Amino acid sequence: MLGALRKFRRTMDTAEVINIGREALLIAAMTAAPVLLTALMVGLIIGVLQAATSIQEMTLSFIPKLFAMTVALAIFGEWQLTLLVDYFRRMFEKIQYLFLS
Repeated sequence: MLGALRKFRRTMDTAEVINIGREALLIAAMTAAPVLLTALMVGLIIGVLQAATSIQEMTLSFIPKLFAMTVALAIFGEWQLTLLVDYFRRMFEKIQYLFLS
């Protein structure tokens, strides 16, 4: 069985591998961006408020960040999941094309 697969298997060239890696990094950045940017903005706002009021409690920013990240995940979660499912569907189609063509 493996011999038959090796006989008909198409090899990937360097451009395809680089394209898959680039697309994976782009998808990872797009998926993580909404939650990370929300945490960044809330952390920045809390930091400015802490500096203005001279309150230097490290745990003060944790709960607002956690809440904001949860809200961002609730808002953007469906889009993130759709993005990941579409990406993995394309990857599985590429795998099928590589081994069955």
